[in-house]
Amino acid sequence: MTRAGLAAARSGTTQLAEIIPQVNDEQWELPSACDGWRVIDVVAHLAALASEAVDPPPPDPSLPKNRERYHDLRVDQRRGWSHAEVLDEWRRSTPRQLDLLEAEQEPPSADEPVEVAGLGTYPRHLLANTMAFNVFCHLYNDMLAPDGPLPFRLPEPTDDLVAPAVDFMLAGLPQMQGPELTATVGRPLVLELTGPGATTVTIHPATAPDGQLTVAPGTDDATTRIHSTALDFIAGATTRKPWRDHCSITGDAAAATPFLDFLNII
Repeated sequence: MTRAGLAAARSGTTQLAEIIPQVNDEQWELPSACDGWRVIDVVAHLAALASEAVDPPPPDPSLPKNRERYHDLRVDQRRGWSHAEVLDEWRRSTPRQLDLLEAEQEPPSADEPVEVAGLGTYPRHLLANTMAFNVFCHLYNDMLAPDGPLPFRLPEPTDDLVAPAVDFMLAGLPQMQGPELTATVGRPLVLELTGPGATTVTIHPATAPDGQLTVAPGTDDATTRIHSTALDFIAGATTRKPWRDHCSITGDAAAATPFLDFLNII
């Protein structure tokens, strides 16, 4: 099971809980590095995710199908809240979310497929990695300097914190953007990530017209390679930073460029 994902989710949550008391009212209102969201809106987003995890709302066909627009909607619903109200929701719902994720590491439910609207289908135990990814991305990339506005420091990210986030990204990669991303991969591409969260996988083209990309461990026989640190991959593959600023390609660059241009992990 993905107990590493659960541990990372708990660690990231603890780090955010340590930052929150240091933020003053003016800083909560600063624009974060997440386009259109203030710093307090980032916490509102995490609070909304936690609340929906522990108390799922009934299906509503009128809600946006696009996951990013859905997140914007949930944040917009909280824009009239005070800072204290947003933080109270996060503090109230997050421990319950973590407890739920811990229970989902146990069989028989751990391997049950769960559809995450707009993002694909995952084994239930991998939802812990989803939370680890969300907290890490927003805290390190959107809230804290140098990319975010908050002048506070945390320890340099470790493998234990980064690897579970990368694992979720690689699980979501074949699913989130559907046939549009699939169409950009005509031959195997090796993705070689270094530093904390290091891994090497091969992205294989779909083998059927309606199939998905496949992400497999190792290098296979692919000659085109994408090189990046795992931390830069998180920033680039979520479109927080231009991938050209941190990725290098060896082999046939024309085979990898369309894939990197289109990649957008949510």
